[in-house]
Amino acid sequence: MKNTIGYVIFMAVVAAIGGILFGYDTAVISGTTAIVKNQFHLTDMMEGWYVGCALIGSICGVLVAGSLSDYLGRKLTMLISAALFSISAIGCAVCGSFDALVAYRIVGGIGIGIVSIVSPIYISEVSPAKIRGTLVSLYQLAVTVGFLLAYLANWVIDSNGSMEVSGSLWTNIWNSEMWRGMLGSETLPALLFFFIIFFIPESPKWLIVKGKTDKAAWVLSKIYASQEEVDNEIAQTNESLGGDKGSWGDLLKPGILLAVIAGSAIAILGQFMGVNAVLYYGPKIFADAGFENPMFSTVLVGVVNMVTTILAVFIIDRVGRKQLIYWGVSGMILCLLAIGIYFAWGQTLGLGNGFMLTFFLAYVFCCAISISAIVFVLLSEMYPNSVRGRAMSIAGFALWIGTYLIGQLTPVLLGWSQAGTFFIFAAMCVPYMLIMWKVIPETTGKTLEEIERYWTKGK
Repeated sequence: MKNTIGYVIFMAVVAAIGGILFGYDTAVISGTTAIVKNQFHLTDMMEGWYVGCALIGSICGVLVAGSLSDYLGRKLTMLISAALFSISAIGCAVCGSFDALVAYRIVGGIGIGIVSIVSPIYISEVSPAKIRGTLVSLYQLAVTVGFLLAYLANWVIDSNGSMEVSGSLWTNIWNSEMWRGMLGSETLPALLFFFIIFFIPESPKWLIVKGKTDKAAWVLSKIYASQEEVDNEIAQTNESLGGDKGSWGDLLKPGILLAVIAGSAIAILGQFMGVNAVLYYGPKIFADAGFENPMFSTVLVGVVNMVTTILAVFIIDRVGRKQLIYWGVSGMILCLLAIGIYFAWGQTLGLGNGFMLTFFLAYVFCCAISISAIVFVLLSEMYPNSVRGRAMSIAGFALWIGTYLIGQLTPVLLGWSQAGTFFIFAAMCVPYMLIMWKVIPETTGKTLEEIERYWTKGK
């Protein structure tokens, strides 16, 4: 592995760039809502549709991602997602109406949905078992980098722009209609992702499933140092297939069905533990808490999120998936309860903004080092080779349904009770912990075939 680890890391990093686009496309919307609402005279309902339309696209994307990646291959499917991101970014920058803007946002959302499935799958399938967790978690790190880059791009464009109107579209992109520049700035990373994909090979697992053993052996020879390891990988994958090339009906088989249900459960529950509510509505939460500069506090959230994810990358294969979950989610519960107490009785107890910010950032730390870092790792490695794409599409569909619901419900919940919202998030951590404890196996250091046998042949 010493002679090949550099190439493995290169393949993982290329696929992880899809995560940067995921995070960028998701977060860049935060800086545009007020300007778009004012320019197009949107009602509150239409503003919600502008924010949520990309999530609808993401749901559609995950529904087709599994079948696309199983039929066309992981590499070609990533190319399709990169093309969708590019079309969306350029279209948003030059569109002539609100309806066209929504349409291009939906196109970008489809790209998000697809890449959220296929990039982690690809990294998982090209990674040796001992470092698979570390490499797949690079995808989540890339997502946090995308978040931070979007926040910074919005801040730079907003700081240097003005409300001066001119007859030039190019001038308006960076001035009165600076939302165009914010959304259009995604073009550069999207095109980078598109072109660099050509420099990585197809997933060897997918090639074996499709009967292209010679090509798979060539790719595996770049991943493993010895021919014995290459032959062993091919043999294990063929054994796990047992002549079965995979179908939707296979998801109903005993063991596999349990894995699909468990994966979908942790995917959707993770959203109702406040993860995206904090990232999407951080400025609003800080403003409601009385912070003078909520945008600066949001940048701190982005920095903590990214730095903690870097830490998770280095320890995930040493500490183990389940141990990180146990400690991280326990910390999340304590922080969510503290934030709820701040909103409920903060004035009575004399709690200041420093108390709120401390526990808010601590929550982001606990979240980033546990569920955020691990969710895509687990989902990419816990399903059989023959149905991995389809099974992960279902889990991804559950994740994006949860994301959409929390995006729509959080403003309503905050309007009902700020304290109650965080107490609900804390309560939702409990079933997540129980599922991880009782149902999900520890996958650290195990091959994909060993994990598959846990589900299909009993513990």
